[in-house]
Amino acid sequence: MHPLRRLACSRWSFLLNIRAPSVKTFSHKSQKRQFNTSSSHMTIMPAWVIDRYGSNSVLRYTKNAAFPIINYPNEVIIQVHAAGLNPIDVSMRGGYGAASMAMKRDPLNVKQSGSEFPLILGRDVSGVIMECGLDVAPVYFKEGDEVWAAIPPWKQGSLAEFVVLSANEVSKKPKCLSHTEAAAIPYVAATAWSALVNTGGLTMDNCAKKRILILGGSGGVRTFSIQMLKAWGAHVTVTCSQNAERLVRGLGADHVVDYTAGPVEGPLRALEKFDLVLDNVGGATESWALGLLKPWCGAKYVTLVTPFLQNTDRLGVADGMLQTGVTVAAKALKHLTKGVHYRWGMFAPNGLALDDISEMVDAGKSRSNYKQDFCLWSSLTNRTWVTWLQGSLI
Repeated sequence: MHPLRRLACSRWSFLLNIRAPSVKTFSHKSQKRQFNTSSSHMTIMPAWVIDRYGSNSVLRYTKNAAFPIINYPNEVIIQVHAAGLNPIDVSMRGGYGAASMAMKRDPLNVKQSGSEFPLILGRDVSGVIMECGLDVAPVYFKEGDEVWAAIPPWKQGSLAEFVVLSANEVSKKPKCLSHTEAAAIPYVAATAWSALVNTGGLTMDNCAKKRILILGGSGGVRTFSIQMLKAWGAHVTVTCSQNAERLVRGLGADHVVDYTAGPVEGPLRALEKFDLVLDNVGGATESWALGLLKPWCGAKYVTLVTPFLQNTDRLGVADGMLQTGVTVAAKALKHLTKGVHYRWGMFAPNGLALDDISEMVDAGKSRSNYKQDFCLWSSLTNRTWVTWLQGSLI
């Protein structure tokens, strides 16, 4: 299978062609602001929703989804021009992480079980700001700004005409990308940033000449990680299948190990040790991958495969969090005695990170062509999404 087509099978993005409501411009003291004049669109909107967890059959298109409203003064309403669907959305459709997400939405547990429904999926959005909260300064965002964002899993998603988000989660869209192209990036970019920067401690200033190993390097988060690390001057080694080797080398990978040719542990041990390992495989990989790090040099092992959501789904929120804390603490202490740091990486919404990524994309600070890569990615994923919907729902 062609590597880009395989990528398309794990991630979809599509353009929402939904008619925008009519607007009216109101002028007051030389300031202009747009107000919605369509009574029906003030309370309802079109969206894809689920009313229960399950398979593809639970997806339902409706024209009567609740219109999002600004509840906090730092929020903005975005008119969705393009939306992205990630593997996490497919998992959430089946109920993955439901216990943790319910706790995040309702910390005091005052709402009834199932209050999240109808639930709108979609973790990526690219669109135009239609309304700003009172605390959103015009110097940051104003009506009409083209923006993009990675939507937290506990919030209503982007498979709708409008979405409301905190201004801290939103960033100006790269000028060189269309909305469809831009919708392929925010969630994977924010996840990569969280793992490498927030958890791994890497920055543009300290990344030069560091040796980074990415285990399983042909997925969305991993391919973006390659581009970001190469833009910052790191030496990147990647494990992937032979079919994906051309893709990851085109993104800038310095060394590629083919896992289909046999176990990768031997070839990797023959290389110089690494400053950071980003693990996207999990399982038995931890038993040997930490030995590839430079001991007593601050080297870190960051894994994106964690049992946190499974624990809370299986044991409940309290017991699941306790089990998770015990597990990560035990592993961290065990490996700290060997001179390396063990960490879990997770998605975190971050508008400031997307600001830097937007500048990186517009400046072309990568050996790959972002516009060309993500345009092809989006064109493939559009067809995949439409075929999937037609085959499952229509």
